[in-house]
Amino acid sequence: MLRHDRPQDTRMNYPHQNARTKPLGRAEIVRRIVEEGLPVAEVAAGFGISERTARKWLARWRAEGASGLQNRSSRPHAADDEAGRFWREITACLRREYRLSGEEIAVRLGFARSKVARWLTRIRLGSLAALMPQEPVRRYQRERPGELIHLDIKKLARFAGVGHRITGNRRGASEGMGYDFLHVAIDDATRLAYVEVLPDERRGSTTGFLIRALRWFRARGIRVERGMTDNGAGYIARLFRKVLRMLGIRHIRTRPYTPKTNGKAERFIQTLLREWAYAIPFPSSERRAANLPRWLAWYNHQRPHGSLDRRTPVQALAGTT
Repeated sequence: MLRHDRPQDTRMNYPHQNARTKPLGRAEIVRRIVEEGLPVAEVAAGFGISERTARKWLARWRAEGASGLQNRSSRPHAADDEAGRFWREITACLRREYRLSGEEIAVRLGFARSKVARWLTRIRLGSLAALMPQEPVRRYQRERPGELIHLDIKKLARFAGVGHRITGNRRGASEGMGYDFLHVAIDDATRLAYVEVLPDERRGSTTGFLIRALRWFRARGIRVERGMTDNGAGYIARLFRKVLRMLGIRHIRTRPYTPKTNGKAERFIQTLLREWAYAIPFPSSERRAANLPRWLAWYNHQRPHGSLDRRTPVQALAGTT
Protein backbone atom coordinates (compact mmCIF):
# COMPACT_ATOMS: atom_id res chain seq x y z
CA MET A 1 0.00 0.00 0.00
CA LEU A 2 1.11 3.51 -0.77
CA ARG A 3 1.56 5.66 2.29
CA HIS A 4 -0.05 9.09 2.36
CA ASP A 5 1.80 11.50 4.65
CA ARG A 6 -0.11 14.34 6.21
CA PRO A 7 1.27 17.72 5.06
CA GLN A 8 3.29 19.60 7.62
CA ASP A 9 2.49 23.17 6.49
CA THR A 10 -1.23 23.35 5.79
CA ARG A 11 -0.98 27.01 4.79
CA MET A 12 0.84 26.01 1.61
CA ASN A 13 -1.22 22.89 0.85
CA TYR A 14 -4.77 24.07 0.36
CA PRO A 15 -5.94 22.98 -3.11
CA HIS A 16 -7.29 25.63 -5.42
CA GLN A 17 -11.07 25.92 -5.70
CA ASN A 18 -11.33 24.01 -9.02
CA ALA A 19 -9.06 21.09 -8.06
CA ARG A 20 -10.56 17.70 -8.98
CA THR A 21 -8.34 15.76 -6.57
CA LYS A 22 -6.58 16.24 -3.26
CA PRO A 23 -3.42 14.51 -2.05
CA LEU A 24 -5.40 11.49 -0.75
CA GLY A 25 -7.18 11.11 -4.07
CA ARG A 26 -3.92 11.42 -5.98
CA ALA A 27 -2.43 8.67 -3.86
CA GLU A 28 -5.41 6.47 -4.73
CA ILE A 29 -4.89 7.20 -8.44
CA VAL A 30 -1.27 6.08 -8.19
CA ARG A 31 -2.22 2.99 -6.16
CA ARG A 32 -4.74 1.80 -8.75
CA ILE A 33 -2.25 2.28 -11.57
CA VAL A 34 0.78 0.78 -9.81
CA GLU A 35 -0.68 -1.92 -7.54
CA GLU A 36 -3.83 -2.91 -9.42
CA GLY A 37 -2.30 -2.41 -12.87
CA LEU A 38 -5.31 -0.56 -14.25
CA PRO A 39 -4.89 1.47 -17.44
CA VAL A 40 -4.08 5.13 -16.86
CA ALA A 41 -6.94 6.29 -19.09
CA GLU A 42 -9.48 4.16 -17.17
CA VAL A 43 -8.33 5.44 -13.78
CA ALA A 44 -8.33 9.03 -15.00
CA ALA A 45 -11.87 8.70 -16.32
CA GLY A 46 -13.01 7.27 -13.00
CA PHE A 47 -11.71 10.32 -11.15
CA GLY A 48 -13.00 12.81 -13.72
CA ILE A 49 -9.57 14.07 -14.75
CA SER A 50 -7.59 13.92 -17.97
CA GLU A 51 -5.11 11.17 -18.73
CA ARG A 52 -2.40 13.80 -18.89
CA THR A 53 -3.13 14.89 -15.30
CA ALA A 54 -3.08 11.31 -14.06
CA ARG A 55 0.30 10.72 -15.70
CA LYS A 56 1.57 13.95 -14.13
CA TRP A 57 0.80 12.68 -10.61
CA LEU A 58 2.26 9.28 -11.44
CA ALA A 59 5.49 10.88 -12.63
CA ARG A 60 5.71 13.05 -9.52
CA TRP A 61 5.21 10.01 -7.27
CA ARG A 62 7.94 8.08 -9.06
CA ALA A 63 10.34 11.04 -8.79
CA GLU A 64 9.57 12.26 -5.26
CA GLY A 65 7.48 9.63 -3.53
CA ALA A 66 4.44 10.60 -1.48
CA SER A 67 5.71 14.17 -1.07
CA GLY A 68 5.31 14.67 -4.83
CA LEU A 69 1.54 14.32 -4.44
CA GLN A 70 1.26 17.35 -2.19
CA ASN A 71 0.15 20.79 -3.37
CA ARG A 72 2.96 23.08 -4.41
CA SER A 73 3.37 26.79 -3.92
CA SER A 74 2.51 28.98 -6.90
CA ARG A 75 5.61 31.08 -6.25
CA PRO A 76 7.92 31.17 -9.32
CA HIS A 77 10.85 28.81 -9.20
CA ALA A 78 13.27 31.52 -10.24
CA ALA A 79 13.02 35.06 -8.94
CA ASP A 80 14.18 38.12 -10.85
CA ASP A 81 17.95 38.48 -10.74
CA GLU A 82 20.63 40.92 -11.75
CA ALA A 83 20.93 39.42 -15.23
CA GLY A 84 17.23 39.95 -15.88
CA ARG A 85 17.43 43.57 -14.80
CA PHE A 86 20.50 44.06 -16.99
CA TRP A 87 18.77 42.79 -20.12
CA ARG A 88 15.68 44.88 -19.38
CA GLU A 89 17.88 47.97 -19.18
CA ILE A 90 19.47 47.06 -22.54
CA THR A 91 15.98 46.60 -24.00
CA ALA A 92 14.88 50.00 -22.73
CA CYS A 93 18.02 51.62 -24.18
CA LEU A 94 17.48 50.07 -27.62
CA ARG A 95 13.85 51.14 -27.54
CA ARG A 96 14.48 54.74 -26.46
CA GLU A 97 17.68 55.52 -28.32
CA TYR A 98 17.19 53.62 -31.58
CA ARG A 99 13.38 53.22 -31.58
CA LEU A 100 13.65 49.52 -32.41
CA SER A 101 10.50 47.44 -32.40
CA GLY A 102 10.04 44.60 -29.94
CA GLU A 103 10.69 42.06 -32.68
CA GLU A 104 13.93 43.78 -33.73
CA ILE A 105 15.13 43.89 -30.11
CA ALA A 106 14.29 40.20 -29.67
CA VAL A 107 16.33 39.28 -32.77
CA ARG A 108 19.33 41.33 -31.65
CA LEU A 109 19.36 40.02 -28.08
CA GLY A 110 18.35 36.48 -28.90
CA PHE A 111 15.22 36.45 -26.70
CA ALA A 112 11.69 35.40 -27.49
CA ARG A 113 9.46 38.16 -28.82
CA SER A 114 6.92 37.48 -26.06
CA LYS A 115 9.55 38.07 -23.37
CA VAL A 116 10.69 41.36 -24.92
CA ALA A 117 7.05 42.42 -25.27
CA ARG A 118 6.50 41.77 -21.55
CA TRP A 119 9.57 43.81 -20.68
CA LEU A 120 8.46 46.74 -22.84
CA THR A 121 5.00 46.64 -21.30
CA ARG A 122 6.46 46.55 -17.78
CA ILE A 123 8.63 49.62 -18.40
CA ARG A 124 5.78 51.35 -20.29
CA LEU A 125 7.56 51.60 -23.61
CA GLY A 126 5.23 49.38 -25.58
CA SER A 127 3.73 52.15 -27.71
CA LEU A 128 5.50 54.65 -29.94
CA ALA A 129 3.67 57.47 -28.15
CA ALA A 130 5.65 56.63 -25.01
CA LEU A 131 8.85 57.49 -26.90
CA MET A 132 7.70 60.98 -27.81
CA PRO A 133 8.73 63.77 -25.45
CA GLN A 134 5.79 65.06 -23.46
CA GLU A 135 4.77 68.55 -24.41
CA PRO A 136 4.95 70.83 -21.37
CA VAL A 137 1.66 72.00 -19.93
CA ARG A 138 0.97 75.56 -20.95
CA ARG A 139 -1.44 77.42 -18.73
CA TYR A 140 -2.43 80.99 -19.32
CA GLN A 141 -5.08 83.37 -18.11
CA ARG A 142 -5.84 86.81 -19.42
CA GLU A 143 -5.80 89.67 -16.95
CA ARG A 144 -8.71 91.73 -18.20
CA PRO A 145 -12.31 90.58 -18.74
CA GLY A 146 -13.09 90.54 -22.44
CA GLU A 147 -9.47 90.36 -23.49
CA LEU A 148 -10.28 86.90 -24.85
CA ILE A 149 -13.46 84.83 -25.05
CA HIS A 150 -13.55 81.18 -26.07
CA LEU A 151 -16.30 79.97 -28.40
CA ASP A 152 -17.20 76.33 -28.99
CA ILE A 153 -20.09 74.02 -29.91
CA LYS A 154 -21.18 70.70 -28.41
CA LYS A 155 -23.71 68.39 -30.09
CA LEU A 156 -26.22 66.59 -27.84
CA ALA A 157 -28.82 64.07 -29.00
CA ARG A 158 -32.47 64.96 -28.55
CA PHE A 159 -34.66 62.48 -26.67
CA ALA A 160 -38.25 61.96 -25.57
CA GLY A 161 -37.65 59.82 -22.48
CA VAL A 162 -35.09 59.02 -19.81
CA GLY A 163 -32.11 57.52 -21.63
CA HIS A 164 -29.86 54.53 -21.10
CA ARG A 165 -27.31 56.58 -19.13
CA ILE A 166 -29.84 56.53 -16.27
CA THR A 167 -31.92 53.39 -16.90
CA GLY A 168 -29.19 51.20 -18.37
CA ASN A 169 -31.73 49.98 -20.95
CA ARG A 170 -31.17 50.81 -24.61
CA ARG A 171 -34.54 49.46 -25.73
CA GLY A 172 -36.93 52.10 -26.89
CA ALA A 173 -34.13 54.61 -27.37
CA SER A 174 -35.07 57.96 -28.88
CA GLU A 175 -33.55 57.48 -32.30
CA GLY A 176 -33.90 59.76 -35.28
CA MET A 177 -34.86 62.83 -33.23
CA GLY A 178 -31.83 64.84 -34.29
CA TYR A 179 -29.51 66.92 -32.15
CA ASP A 180 -29.34 70.02 -30.01
CA PHE A 181 -26.28 72.20 -30.44
CA LEU A 182 -24.84 73.88 -27.36
CA HIS A 183 -23.16 77.15 -28.37
CA VAL A 184 -20.75 78.21 -25.64
CA ALA A 185 -18.93 81.49 -24.93
CA ILE A 186 -16.69 81.80 -21.88
CA ASP A 187 -14.50 84.70 -20.77
CA ASP A 188 -10.87 83.71 -20.25
CA ALA A 189 -10.17 85.99 -17.27
CA THR A 190 -13.34 85.49 -15.22
CA ARG A 191 -14.81 82.21 -16.58
CA LEU A 192 -18.12 84.04 -16.97
CA ALA A 193 -20.13 81.89 -19.38
CA TYR A 194 -23.00 82.35 -21.82
CA VAL A 195 -24.71 79.35 -23.45
CA GLU A 196 -27.58 78.81 -25.87
CA VAL A 197 -29.24 75.68 -27.25
CA LEU A 198 -29.67 76.08 -31.03
CA PRO A 199 -30.93 73.74 -33.75
CA ASP A 200 -27.70 73.66 -35.81
CA GLU A 201 -24.13 74.90 -36.12
CA ARG A 202 -24.35 76.65 -39.45
CA ARG A 203 -23.03 80.11 -40.15
CA GLY A 204 -26.35 81.82 -39.38
CA SER A 205 -26.59 80.18 -35.96
CA THR A 206 -22.93 80.74 -35.03
CA THR A 207 -23.02 84.38 -36.13
CA GLY A 208 -26.32 85.05 -34.37
CA PHE A 209 -25.00 83.46 -31.20
CA LEU A 210 -21.85 85.56 -31.42
CA ILE A 211 -23.85 88.81 -31.58
CA ARG A 212 -26.11 87.84 -28.67
CA ALA A 213 -23.12 86.69 -26.61
CA LEU A 214 -21.32 89.99 -27.21
CA ARG A 215 -24.42 91.90 -26.12
CA TRP A 216 -24.69 89.73 -23.01
CA PHE A 217 -21.07 90.38 -22.05
CA ARG A 218 -21.45 94.07 -22.88
CA ALA A 219 -24.43 94.34 -20.52
CA ARG A 220 -22.08 93.18 -17.75
CA GLY A 221 -19.42 95.73 -18.60
CA ILE A 222 -17.22 93.44 -20.68
CA ARG A 223 -16.02 94.64 -24.06
CA VAL A 224 -14.66 91.71 -26.06
CA GLU A 225 -11.32 92.23 -27.80
CA ARG A 226 -10.51 88.75 -29.11
CA GLY A 227 -12.44 85.59 -29.85
CA MET A 228 -10.93 82.10 -30.07
CA THR A 229 -12.65 79.33 -32.06
CA ASP A 230 -11.77 76.05 -33.71
CA ASN A 231 -11.93 75.58 -37.47
CA GLY A 232 -15.56 74.51 -37.69
CA ALA A 233 -17.49 75.45 -40.81
CA GLY A 234 -19.61 78.01 -38.98
CA TYR A 235 -16.57 79.76 -37.52
CA ILE A 236 -14.60 80.02 -40.77
CA ALA A 237 -17.64 81.18 -42.75
CA ARG A 238 -17.33 84.56 -44.44
CA LEU A 239 -20.34 85.94 -42.54
CA PHE A 240 -18.89 85.09 -39.13
CA ARG A 241 -15.48 86.58 -39.95
CA LYS A 242 -17.07 89.69 -41.46
CA VAL A 243 -19.05 90.41 -38.27
CA LEU A 244 -15.90 90.06 -36.15
CA ARG A 245 -14.02 92.38 -38.48
CA MET A 246 -16.81 94.98 -38.43
CA LEU A 247 -16.84 94.93 -34.61
CA GLY A 248 -13.08 95.25 -34.37
CA ILE A 249 -12.66 91.85 -32.68
CA ARG A 250 -9.57 89.83 -33.52
CA HIS A 251 -10.35 86.26 -34.58
CA ILE A 252 -7.95 83.62 -33.21
CA ARG A 253 -8.30 80.10 -34.62
CA THR A 254 -6.82 77.00 -33.05
CA ARG A 255 -4.43 74.72 -34.88
CA PRO A 256 -6.13 71.71 -36.54
CA TYR A 257 -6.56 68.67 -34.26
CA THR A 258 -5.42 70.53 -31.15
CA PRO A 259 -8.56 71.09 -29.05
CA LYS A 260 -6.43 71.77 -25.96
CA THR A 261 -5.60 75.17 -27.48
CA ASN A 262 -9.20 76.12 -26.73
CA GLY A 263 -8.99 74.28 -23.44
CA LYS A 264 -11.11 76.59 -21.30
CA ALA A 265 -14.12 76.09 -23.55
CA GLU A 266 -13.48 72.33 -23.66
CA ARG A 267 -13.20 72.18 -19.87
CA PHE A 268 -16.35 74.23 -19.40
CA ILE A 269 -18.26 71.90 -21.74
CA GLN A 270 -17.15 68.93 -19.61
CA THR A 271 -18.50 70.68 -16.53
CA LEU A 272 -21.69 71.57 -18.39
CA LEU A 273 -22.31 67.95 -19.38
CA ARG A 274 -21.45 66.48 -15.99
CA GLU A 275 -23.31 68.95 -13.79
CA TRP A 276 -26.24 69.81 -16.05
CA ALA A 277 -26.90 67.63 -19.10
CA TYR A 278 -26.27 64.26 -17.41
CA ALA A 279 -26.79 65.20 -13.78
CA ILE A 280 -30.59 64.94 -13.74
CA PRO A 281 -32.81 62.34 -15.51
CA PHE A 282 -34.65 64.86 -17.66
CA PRO A 283 -37.84 63.43 -19.22
CA SER A 284 -37.08 65.08 -22.57
CA SER A 285 -34.50 67.21 -24.31
CA GLU A 286 -36.95 70.14 -24.22
CA ARG A 287 -37.07 69.99 -20.42
CA ARG A 288 -33.29 69.77 -20.38
CA ALA A 289 -32.98 72.90 -22.52
CA ALA A 290 -35.51 74.74 -20.33
CA ASN A 291 -33.36 73.96 -17.28
CA LEU A 292 -30.20 75.47 -18.81
CA PRO A 293 -30.76 79.13 -17.69
CA ARG A 294 -31.18 78.00 -14.07
CA TRP A 295 -27.95 76.00 -14.13
CA LEU A 296 -26.07 78.76 -15.94
CA ALA A 297 -27.12 81.32 -13.34
CA TRP A 298 -25.95 78.98 -10.59
CA TYR A 299 -22.61 78.45 -12.38
CA ASN A 300 -21.94 82.17 -12.83
CA HIS A 301 -23.17 83.35 -9.43
CA GLN A 302 -22.74 80.50 -6.94
CA ARG A 303 -20.31 77.83 -8.15
CA PRO A 304 -16.75 78.47 -6.88
CA HIS A 305 -13.99 77.95 -9.42
CA GLY A 306 -10.67 76.38 -8.53
CA SER A 307 -8.60 78.53 -10.88
CA LEU A 308 -10.23 81.68 -9.47
CA ASP A 309 -9.13 81.04 -5.86
CA ARG A 310 -12.54 79.49 -5.11
CA ARG A 311 -14.38 82.58 -6.29
CA THR A 312 -17.39 82.50 -8.58
CA PRO A 313 -17.15 84.05 -12.06
CA VAL A 314 -19.29 86.99 -10.93
CA GLN A 315 -17.01 87.57 -7.95
CA ALA A 316 -13.97 87.38 -10.22
CA LEU A 317 -15.58 89.96 -12.51
CA ALA A 318 -16.29 92.27 -9.57
CA GLY A 319 -12.67 92.00 -8.47
CA THR A 320 -11.32 93.07 -11.86
CA THR A 321 -13.66 95.96 -12.64
